[in-house]
Amino acid sequence: MSIRQYSNEMIQIRKLRPEDLPGLEWGGELAHFRNIFSQTYQQYQTGEAVMWVAEHPPTGIIAQVFIQLGKPSIGSGNGDLRVYLFGFRVREAYRNLGLGSRILKMVEEDLKQQGYRWVTLNVSQDNPAARRLYERFGYRVVGVEPGRWSYIDHQGRRIQVNEPAFRMEKKLDSGE
Repeated sequence: MSIRQYSNEMIQIRKLRPEDLPGLEWGGELAHFRNIFSQTYQQYQTGEAVMWVAEHPPTGIIAQVFIQLGKPSIGSGNGDLRVYLFGFRVREAYRNLGLGSRILKMVEEDLKQQGYRWVTLNVSQDNPAARRLYERFGYRVVGVEPGRWSYIDHQGRRIQVNEPAFRMEKKLDSGE
C-alpha cells in the first residue's frame, strides 16, 4: 500500500512526548538539528515553547512544528500575546496530502485557547509552496528577513545558514 492510500485518520497530531525526540531526526536525515531539538525541548519543559508532531504508526514521526511562546508585544501598548512558529516540516512522502493544513489548524486553535493573538513566522523565499499554505490560512508578508543564523550540529560544528525569508504574521482572532 502506498503512502497516498493511507487515510488521514491513521495520522495522529499531538504534542511531543519525551520518547519522540529521536524520531524528530527522521532516521538521521535531520540529525544535524539534534541540539536545536534538545534546546527547544528544554524550553518546552519550562513552558516557553510547544512542540507538535504528526505520527504515522508504521513510519513514526512524519511532521513537526515548534512554537516559541511569547510575552506581550514590546511597544505594542495593547498587551497582545505573540508566538513564533518555526521548524515546521513534513516528510517529503507525506506532503500535498493536507497534513500541513491539519497541523496548522490544530496549532492555531490550541494557541487561541491559550489566549495568544498573533503568530509570526519566517518562510524561506525558496519555498513558495509553504508561503501559499500560510497565505491560505490568512498570514501576510510583513517584511523580509536576511535569514542569517547559525547553530551547533550534532558533531559540535558551527553551521552557518543563509536562507533569505519572508516574515509573515497572522492575528488569530481576526477570523481570517
